[in-house]
Amino acid sequence: MRVIFMGTPDFAVPALRALAAAGHDICAAYTQPPRPGGRRGRELTPTPVHRAAEELGIEVRHPASLKGADEQAEFAALGADVAVVAAYGLILPQAVLDAPQHGCLNLHASLLPRWRGAAPIQRAILAGDERTGVCIMQMEAGLDTGPVRAGHEVAVATKNAGQLTDELAQSGAALIVCVLADIAAFPPVPQPAEGVTYARKLDKAETRIDWSMAAEMVLRQIRAFAPAPGAWCEIAGERCKVLEAEAADASGAPGEVLDDQLTIACGSGAIRPTVLQRAGKPAMARADLLRGWVVAAGARLA
Repeated sequence: MRVIFMGTPDFAVPALRALAAAGHDICAAYTQPPRPGGRRGRELTPTPVHRAAEELGIEVRHPASLKGADEQAEFAALGADVAVVAAYGLILPQAVLDAPQHGCLNLHASLLPRWRGAAPIQRAILAGDERTGVCIMQMEAGLDTGPVRAGHEVAVATKNAGQLTDELAQSGAALIVCVLADIAAFPPVPQPAEGVTYARKLDKAETRIDWSMAAEMVLRQIRAFAPAPGAWCEIAGERCKVLEAEAADASGAPGEVLDDQLTIACGSGAIRPTVLQRAGKPAMARADLLRGWVVAAGARLA
Protein backbone atom coordinates (compact mmCIF):
# COMPACT_ATOMS: atom_id res chain seq x y z
CA MET A 1 0.00 0.00 0.00
CA ARG A 2 0.94 3.64 -0.43
CA VAL A 3 0.95 4.89 3.16
CA ILE A 4 1.16 8.24 4.89
CA PHE A 5 2.47 7.77 8.43
CA MET A 6 1.52 10.25 11.16
CA GLY A 7 3.10 9.99 14.60
CA THR A 8 5.38 11.74 17.05
CA PRO A 9 6.70 9.88 20.18
CA ASP A 10 8.64 6.67 20.71
CA PHE A 11 5.33 4.77 20.88
CA ALA A 12 4.84 5.35 17.14
CA VAL A 13 8.29 4.32 15.95
CA PRO A 14 7.83 0.50 15.97
CA ALA A 15 4.79 0.85 13.70
CA LEU A 16 6.70 3.05 11.27
CA ARG A 17 9.59 0.62 11.14
CA ALA A 18 7.29 -2.41 10.81
CA LEU A 19 5.38 -0.88 7.90
CA ALA A 20 8.62 -0.07 6.12
CA ALA A 21 9.94 -3.59 6.74
CA ALA A 22 6.70 -5.06 5.36
CA GLY A 23 7.38 -3.37 2.04
CA HIS A 24 4.76 -0.64 2.10
CA ASP A 25 5.50 2.56 0.18
CA ILE A 26 5.60 5.18 2.93
CA CYS A 27 5.34 8.34 0.89
CA ALA A 28 5.64 10.75 3.83
CA ALA A 29 5.91 10.85 7.61
CA TYR A 30 3.99 13.60 9.35
CA THR A 31 5.15 14.50 12.84
CA GLN A 32 5.24 17.39 15.32
CA PRO A 33 7.74 20.18 14.58
CA PRO A 34 11.13 20.07 16.33
CA ARG A 35 10.97 21.52 19.83
CA PRO A 36 13.64 23.17 22.01
CA GLY A 37 15.54 20.53 23.94
CA GLY A 38 19.03 19.22 24.61
CA ARG A 39 21.15 20.00 27.65
CA ARG A 40 20.47 23.73 27.53
CA GLY A 41 16.87 23.36 26.46
CA ARG A 42 17.52 25.56 23.45
CA GLU A 43 18.50 23.27 20.58
CA LEU A 44 15.67 22.29 18.26
CA THR A 45 15.16 18.56 18.77
CA PRO A 46 13.37 16.42 16.17
CA THR A 47 10.75 13.94 17.36
CA PRO A 48 11.49 10.19 17.57
CA VAL A 49 9.35 9.62 14.45
CA HIS A 50 11.24 12.38 12.61
CA ARG A 51 14.58 10.73 13.38
CA ALA A 52 13.35 7.24 12.48
CA ALA A 53 11.83 8.44 9.19
CA GLU A 54 15.07 10.12 8.18
CA GLU A 55 16.97 6.92 8.93
CA LEU A 56 14.55 5.07 6.64
CA GLY A 57 14.87 7.64 3.87
CA ILE A 58 11.25 8.80 4.20
CA GLU A 59 10.22 12.39 3.51
CA VAL A 60 9.36 14.19 6.77
CA ARG A 61 6.69 16.86 7.07
CA HIS A 62 5.93 18.78 10.26
CA PRO A 63 3.23 21.39 9.68
CA ALA A 64 2.08 23.30 12.75
CA SER A 65 -1.51 22.65 11.69
CA LEU A 66 -3.51 20.78 9.06
CA LYS A 67 -6.42 23.21 9.06
CA GLY A 68 -5.21 25.27 6.11
CA ALA A 69 -6.30 24.58 2.52
CA ASP A 70 -2.69 24.44 1.32
CA GLU A 71 -1.67 21.81 3.89
CA GLN A 72 -4.76 19.73 3.09
CA ALA A 73 -4.09 19.94 -0.64
CA GLU A 74 -0.48 18.82 -0.14
CA PHE A 75 -1.70 15.90 1.96
CA ALA A 76 -4.25 14.83 -0.64
CA ALA A 77 -1.72 15.20 -3.47
CA LEU A 78 0.28 12.30 -2.01
CA GLY A 79 -2.41 9.96 -3.36
CA ALA A 80 -2.19 7.58 -0.40
CA ASP A 81 -4.16 4.37 -0.05
CA VAL A 82 -4.28 4.86 3.72
CA ALA A 83 -2.89 7.01 6.51
CA VAL A 84 -1.67 5.33 9.69
CA VAL A 85 -1.83 7.53 12.78
CA ALA A 86 -0.07 6.76 16.08
CA ALA A 87 -0.01 9.45 18.79
CA TYR A 88 0.42 12.21 16.23
CA GLY A 89 -0.74 15.09 18.42
CA LEU A 90 -2.79 17.17 15.96
CA ILE A 91 -6.51 17.07 15.24
CA LEU A 92 -7.18 15.81 11.72
CA PRO A 93 -9.79 17.84 9.80
CA GLN A 94 -12.44 15.95 7.84
CA ALA A 95 -10.69 16.76 4.55
CA VAL A 96 -7.59 14.94 5.81
CA LEU A 97 -9.59 12.00 7.17
CA ASP A 98 -11.28 11.59 3.79
CA ALA A 99 -8.24 12.03 1.52
CA PRO A 100 -6.71 8.50 1.50
CA GLN A 101 -8.66 5.78 -0.30
CA HIS A 102 -9.13 3.78 2.92
CA GLY A 103 -9.18 6.80 5.22
CA CYS A 104 -7.05 7.14 8.36
CA LEU A 105 -6.36 4.26 10.74
CA ASN A 106 -5.39 5.07 14.30
CA LEU A 107 -3.31 2.90 16.65
CA HIS A 108 -4.96 3.60 20.00
CA ALA A 109 -3.48 2.19 23.20
CA SER A 110 -6.62 0.88 24.89
CA LEU A 111 -9.48 -1.54 24.37
CA LEU A 112 -12.05 0.89 22.99
CA PRO A 113 -14.49 2.22 24.02
CA ARG A 114 -12.65 2.12 27.36
CA TRP A 115 -10.14 4.94 27.74
CA ARG A 116 -10.78 7.16 24.78
CA GLY A 117 -8.54 10.19 24.93
CA ALA A 118 -5.06 11.40 25.70
CA ALA A 119 -3.61 9.14 28.42
CA PRO A 120 -5.11 5.65 28.10
CA ILE A 121 -2.10 3.71 29.40
CA GLN A 122 -1.69 5.71 32.61
CA ARG A 123 -5.44 5.77 33.26
CA ALA A 124 -5.67 2.00 32.87
CA ILE A 125 -2.94 1.53 35.49
CA LEU A 126 -4.43 4.09 37.88
CA ALA A 127 -7.84 2.44 37.61
CA GLY A 128 -6.42 -0.99 38.42
CA ASP A 129 -7.47 -2.52 35.09
CA GLU A 130 -6.37 -6.14 34.81
CA ARG A 131 -6.16 -5.99 31.00
CA THR A 132 -5.70 -3.34 28.36
CA GLY A 133 -4.55 -3.44 24.77
CA VAL A 134 -4.27 -1.69 21.43
CA CYS A 135 -6.92 -1.12 18.75
CA ILE A 136 -6.78 -0.25 15.08
CA MET A 137 -9.59 2.27 14.73
CA GLN A 138 -11.07 3.84 11.60
CA MET A 139 -10.82 7.52 12.43
CA GLU A 140 -13.77 9.89 12.32
CA ALA A 141 -14.42 13.39 13.63
CA GLY A 142 -15.27 12.33 17.22
CA LEU A 143 -12.68 11.71 19.94
CA ASP A 144 -11.70 8.05 19.43
CA THR A 145 -15.29 7.19 18.52
CA GLY A 146 -14.60 5.46 15.20
CA PRO A 147 -15.30 1.80 14.42
CA VAL A 148 -12.59 -0.72 15.32
CA ARG A 149 -11.00 -3.00 12.74
CA ALA A 150 -8.77 -5.06 15.05
CA GLY A 151 -7.54 -5.30 18.62
CA HIS A 152 -5.02 -7.07 20.81
CA GLU A 153 -5.24 -7.57 24.58
CA VAL A 154 -2.40 -7.68 27.09
CA ALA A 155 -2.25 -8.11 30.86
CA VAL A 156 -1.45 -5.01 32.90
CA ALA A 157 -0.11 -7.00 35.89
CA THR A 158 2.59 -4.96 37.70
CA LYS A 159 3.96 -3.22 34.62
CA ASN A 160 4.71 0.46 34.80
CA ALA A 161 3.65 2.94 32.13
CA GLY A 162 6.96 2.72 30.30
CA GLN A 163 6.89 -1.06 30.12
CA LEU A 164 3.25 -1.13 29.06
CA THR A 165 3.83 1.54 26.43
CA ASP A 166 6.69 -0.46 24.92
CA GLU A 167 4.61 -3.64 24.86
CA LEU A 168 1.62 -1.96 23.26
CA ALA A 169 3.82 -0.20 20.71
CA GLN A 170 5.17 -3.57 19.56
CA SER A 171 1.70 -5.14 19.58
CA GLY A 172 0.28 -2.22 17.62
CA ALA A 173 3.07 -2.45 15.05
CA ALA A 174 2.38 -6.13 14.42
CA LEU A 175 -1.36 -5.51 14.30
CA ILE A 176 -1.25 -2.69 11.74
CA VAL A 177 0.97 -4.77 9.47
CA CYS A 178 -1.56 -7.60 9.71
CA VAL A 179 -4.48 -5.29 8.92
CA LEU A 180 -2.82 -3.64 5.93
CA ALA A 181 -1.85 -7.04 4.51
CA ASP A 182 -5.57 -7.68 3.88
CA ILE A 183 -7.66 -4.69 4.93
CA ALA A 184 -10.88 -6.22 3.59
CA ALA A 185 -10.52 -9.05 6.12
CA PHE A 186 -10.81 -6.51 8.97
CA PRO A 187 -14.10 -4.67 8.44
CA PRO A 188 -14.78 -1.76 10.80
CA VAL A 189 -17.07 -2.69 13.69
CA PRO A 190 -18.88 0.12 15.55
CA GLN A 191 -17.87 0.57 19.18
CA PRO A 192 -20.47 -0.48 21.76
CA ALA A 193 -22.38 2.31 23.47
CA GLU A 194 -21.68 0.77 26.89
CA GLY A 195 -18.36 0.93 28.72
CA VAL A 196 -17.20 4.32 27.44
CA THR A 197 -14.58 6.02 29.63
CA TYR A 198 -12.30 8.98 28.95
CA ALA A 199 -8.58 9.11 29.65
CA ARG A 200 -8.17 12.78 30.41
CA LYS A 201 -4.80 14.42 29.95
CA LEU A 202 -2.39 13.97 32.85
CA ASP A 203 -1.97 16.81 35.31
CA LYS A 204 1.35 17.47 37.06
CA ALA A 205 -0.48 17.63 40.39
CA GLU A 206 -1.37 13.94 40.02
CA THR A 207 2.28 12.93 40.25
CA ARG A 208 2.62 13.95 43.91
CA ILE A 209 2.13 10.88 46.08
CA ASP A 210 -0.93 11.04 48.29
CA TRP A 211 -0.04 9.01 51.38
CA SER A 212 -3.65 9.10 52.58
CA MET A 213 -4.57 6.65 49.82
CA ALA A 214 -4.49 2.89 50.33
CA ALA A 215 -1.14 1.23 49.60
CA GLU A 216 -2.48 -0.40 46.43
CA MET A 217 -3.52 3.01 45.08
CA VAL A 218 -0.11 4.47 45.88
CA LEU A 219 1.58 1.59 44.05
CA ARG A 220 -0.63 2.22 41.03
CA GLN A 221 0.28 5.91 41.15
CA ILE A 222 3.99 5.05 41.19
CA ARG A 223 3.66 2.63 38.26
CA ALA A 224 1.46 4.99 36.23
CA PHE A 225 4.09 7.74 36.26
CA ALA A 226 7.22 5.62 35.88
CA PRO A 227 9.71 6.11 34.41
CA ALA A 228 8.58 9.67 33.56
CA PRO A 229 7.60 12.10 34.89
CA GLY A 230 7.85 10.04 38.10
CA ALA A 231 5.63 10.02 41.19
CA TRP A 232 7.26 12.03 43.97
CA CYS A 233 7.15 13.11 47.58
CA GLU A 234 9.16 15.31 49.90
CA ILE A 235 11.66 13.64 52.22
CA ALA A 236 13.23 16.01 54.76
CA GLY A 237 12.11 18.90 52.59
CA GLU A 238 13.75 17.50 49.45
CA ARG A 239 11.78 16.37 46.42
CA CYS A 240 12.39 12.70 45.66
CA LYS A 241 10.87 10.51 42.94
CA VAL A 242 9.72 6.99 43.75
CA LEU A 243 10.18 4.97 40.55
CA GLU A 244 9.56 1.45 41.87
CA ALA A 245 8.04 0.13 45.08
CA GLU A 246 6.55 -2.95 46.71
CA ALA A 247 3.79 -3.56 49.20
CA ALA A 248 4.80 -3.94 52.83
CA ASP A 249 2.98 -5.65 55.71
CA ALA A 250 2.87 -2.72 58.11
CA SER A 251 0.70 0.19 59.16
CA GLY A 252 0.96 3.62 60.72
CA ALA A 253 0.02 7.24 60.20
CA PRO A 254 -0.09 8.16 56.49
CA GLY A 255 3.36 9.26 55.31
CA GLU A 256 5.16 7.96 58.42
CA VAL A 257 8.50 6.20 57.95
CA LEU A 258 8.12 2.97 59.94
CA ASP A 259 11.65 1.53 59.96
CA ASP A 260 15.21 1.96 58.71
CA GLN A 261 14.29 0.33 55.38
CA LEU A 262 12.10 3.28 54.36
CA THR A 263 8.82 1.44 54.82
CA ILE A 264 6.15 4.15 54.51
CA ALA A 265 2.64 3.97 55.92
CA CYS A 266 -0.31 4.76 53.67
CA GLY A 267 -3.99 5.37 54.41
CA SER A 268 -4.20 1.61 54.78
CA GLY A 269 -1.20 -0.69 54.53
CA ALA A 270 2.29 0.44 53.59
CA ILE A 271 4.77 0.49 50.72
CA ARG A 272 8.53 0.17 50.53
CA PRO A 273 10.29 2.03 47.68
CA THR A 274 12.85 -0.06 45.81
CA VAL A 275 14.14 2.53 43.31
CA LEU A 276 14.26 6.27 44.05
CA GLN A 277 15.72 9.40 42.52
CA ARG A 278 16.78 12.48 44.45
CA ALA A 279 16.63 15.84 42.69
CA GLY A 280 19.58 16.19 40.33
CA LYS A 281 20.79 12.65 41.01
CA PRO A 282 20.56 9.38 39.07
CA ALA A 283 17.98 6.75 40.01
CA MET A 284 19.29 4.25 42.56
CA ALA A 285 18.24 1.27 44.61
CA ARG A 286 16.88 1.96 48.09
CA ALA A 287 19.88 0.40 49.84
CA ASP A 288 22.30 2.60 47.90
CA LEU A 289 20.28 5.72 48.60
CA LEU A 290 20.06 5.01 52.33
CA ARG A 291 23.82 4.55 52.60
CA GLY A 292 24.27 8.22 51.86
CA TRP A 293 21.02 9.63 53.22
CA VAL A 294 19.65 8.64 56.61
CA VAL A 295 15.87 8.74 56.81
CA ALA A 296 15.01 7.87 60.38
CA ALA A 297 11.99 5.90 61.54
CA GLY A 298 9.29 8.28 62.71
CA ALA A 299 9.96 10.85 59.98
CA ARG A 300 6.86 12.11 58.16
CA LEU A 301 6.89 12.46 54.39
CA ALA A 302 4.91 15.16 52.64
